[in-house]
Amino acid sequence: MPATEKSILSRLYIVAGGLVLFAGIVLFKLVSIQIVEGDKYMALAETRTTKMFTIAPNRGNLYSDDGSLLATSVSKYNIHFDAVTVSEKDFKENVKPLSDALGKLFGKESSYYQQKLRKAREHKNRYALIARNLDYSDYMAVKQFPLFNKGPFKGGIVIEQKTKREHPLGKIAERSVGYERIDENGYRTRVGMEGAFSEYLSGIEGKRLKQKIAKNQWKPIGYDNIVEPKDGYDVYSTIDINIQDIAHHALLKQLEKYKADHGTVIVMETKSGEVKAISNLGRTSEGKYYERLNYAIGESHEPGSTFKLVNLVAALEDKVVDTSTVVDTEKGRWKIYNHYVRDSKHGGYGKISVAKAFEVSSNTAFAKIIHNGYKENPEKYVNRLMSMNVHKKLGLPIKGEGEPVLRYPGDKGWSGLSLAQMAYGYEVSMTPLQTLTFYNAIANDGEMVKPRLIKEVKEWDKTVKKFDKEVINPAICSKGTVKKVQQILKDVIEKKHATGHGMYSKNFSMAGKTGTTQTNYTSKDRSKYEYISSFAGYFPADNPKYSCIVVIHRPDKSVGIYGADVAGPVFKTVAQKIYATSPLTDEVDVNDILIASAEDSYQDYYKQVEKKYNEVPNLKGMSGMDAVAILENMGIEVEVRGNGKVKHQSISKGTDIKKVKKIVLELI
Repeated sequence: MPATEKSILSRLYIVAGGLVLFAGIVLFKLVSIQIVEGDKYMALAETRTTKMFTIAPNRGNLYSDDGSLLATSVSKYNIHFDAVTVSEKDFKENVKPLSDALGKLFGKESSYYQQKLRKAREHKNRYALIARNLDYSDYMAVKQFPLFNKGPFKGGIVIEQKTKREHPLGKIAERSVGYERIDENGYRTRVGMEGAFSEYLSGIEGKRLKQKIAKNQWKPIGYDNIVEPKDGYDVYSTIDINIQDIAHHALLKQLEKYKADHGTVIVMETKSGEVKAISNLGRTSEGKYYERLNYAIGESHEPGSTFKLVNLVAALEDKVVDTSTVVDTEKGRWKIYNHYVRDSKHGGYGKISVAKAFEVSSNTAFAKIIHNGYKENPEKYVNRLMSMNVHKKLGLPIKGEGEPVLRYPGDKGWSGLSLAQMAYGYEVSMTPLQTLTFYNAIANDGEMVKPRLIKEVKEWDKTVKKFDKEVINPAICSKGTVKKVQQILKDVIEKKHATGHGMYSKNFSMAGKTGTTQTNYTSKDRSKYEYISSFAGYFPADNPKYSCIVVIHRPDKSVGIYGADVAGPVFKTVAQKIYATSPLTDEVDVNDILIASAEDSYQDYYKQVEKKYNEVPNLKGMSGMDAVAILENMGIEVEVRGNGKVKHQSISKGTDIKKVKKIVLELI
C-alpha cells in the first residue's frame, strides 16, 4: 500500500476514534445528568416555569369604640384571559355571549370585547387584561359569564386578588390610626395603632402557584390557592369618632387663626384611661394642616407652667408650704445668683398666697417656693417627683414615645438654678400625653392610670384578647393634697383674677392650668424667641368624666402667645361640645340594651353588605362609617362631610351604579 494511502487511512482512524470517544463522553454525560443530577435539573426547570407566590391576607379591621370603621381592607379583583387554554369550539361558541355580558356590565359595546378576545386568541396571549379593580359583586358576576364559567383551564379566566387599605375618616386621626408599610428590602415601618397592633391585624400569608408565560409574566394556576391566607383579627380602639371630630376641628380652627407651626389635642376618659380623641396637625409650606407626626406621644418638650401642678403637689406633700402660705413675688422680678426670674405681669402680684400664686401662674412665687424649700436637700425634691412617676415613659404599645427628662442633683446640666427653673417647667421635659396622665391622676383622686388606645381584639364575635384598665400608681399623693389642688384647678377658671377665667362658663364647670413656654431663650436676639401655648385640665370640675390637654407650638407672636388665649379656647370648645352632645348625667345600667342595639345594628349592616347592588342604595339614617364601607365595596369613591349618620347623599337611590363614580355623603 502506498505511503500516501497509509497516511490518509491513519488519519481516518484517528478521526473515527475521536468521534467515538466524543460520543462516549456525550453518552456518559447524558446518563450522568439523567441518573445523578436529573432531579436537580428538573427542579431548576420547574422553578423557571412555575413558582410559589405568597398571598397577602386581608388585614383585620380597626374600629372605633362604637364599632365604626377607622381602617379596613377592601378587596379588588383583576380579570385576565388565557386565550391558549380554551378549545377552538368553546371559543367560537362563547366569544359573542361573553362579550355581550362584559359590555353590559361595564357599559361598553360588545364589539369592543369581541375584538379584544379575538386579538388575544390570534396572538396566543395567555394573560390579556379584561377588567381591573373590580369589587366583590362584579367579580362574582364575571365568574358566571359564558366561557368564564367553565373555569381557568377550559374557560381561560385568570383572577388576581389584591387588597387596598382604606381610612373612612380620611385625614382625621390619620397619624394615630397609622399604617404598616414594607419596602423593597422587606423592612417594615409601623406607625400608630395599625403598627402597634399589627400582630393581631396582619393575619397569615397564603401560597399560590403561578406559571411563567410570555414577557416574563406569571399567571396563577387554577382557581384555588395551595395554602389559603388567614385574615387578621379585628381590633377595637377606644377612639370615639364624635369626640375625635370635635377635637380635630377645634384644633384646626385655632392653628389657622394663630398661624401656628403644629399642635395636638388629647381627650382621655378619667376613670379608665381610654383615649377618646388624639389629633396631631402640622403646617405645610402652603399653610395647610395635616396629620404629619404624632406630637401627642412622640414630642417631649419643656412643659412650662402646666408643670407647676406637679410642683404644687410636691410642695404640699412635703409640707414645704400650705395653700395659705404667703409668698412675696418681689414686684414680679426675683434675682437668684446672676439670673432673674420674671412674672408675665409687670410689677408682679405683691404678697400672695400659694393658692393665688398658682391661679395667676406666678413664676417668681413658684421659683421661691421650690428653691427655698429644697435648696438644702434637692434630692428630696427630685425623689418626690419620681415617686409620682413623672420621670418614666408610659410604656405605650405605639412606637416612638418621647423620653421624659428629669435631672438628678449631680447629673450633667444640674446647677444652682435648676430648682428655680424646674419650679415653672423648665429644665424638665415631657410629652403632652405624659403631662395629661398626671392631670388625669388628679382628676381621678390620685390614681394614675395608663392611657389606653385599644379595648379588645376579636375574631368575628369572639374575643381573642381584652385590654383592661392598668394602674401605674394607685396614689401619687395623699387624699388631702388631691382635694386642695382640685379646688385650686377649679379656681383657675372660676376666679376673675385667674389666668383661665376667660374660659369660664356658667353652663358647665372645668378645671385646669394654663401654660406658656418660651423656646430659643438662649438666643441673645429676642426676635428669635418662640412660644409653646398649652392648657391641661378636666371636666366637669366636681365629678370629672374627661381630661384633656391642648398644646400649640410657635403661634404667630403678632396674633397671640399665651396659653389661655391660644390653647384655652380649644379646650373649652371640646368640653362644651362633648357636654352638649352627651350630657354628663348619672349613669344607669343599660348594658343589655346596648348589646342588643349593637347586634341589631350589625345584622342590618351585614345584610346590606351581602346584597348585590346594581343601583345606588338608600343610605339615609345609616352610620356614616357603614355607608362608606358599602359604597367602597361597590367601587364608588366617597367624600364624607360632617360626622354621625347619613343625612343626605348626592346621588339618589335607584341610580344605576355604572353611571356613578363618586358620592358625597352629608352626616349629622
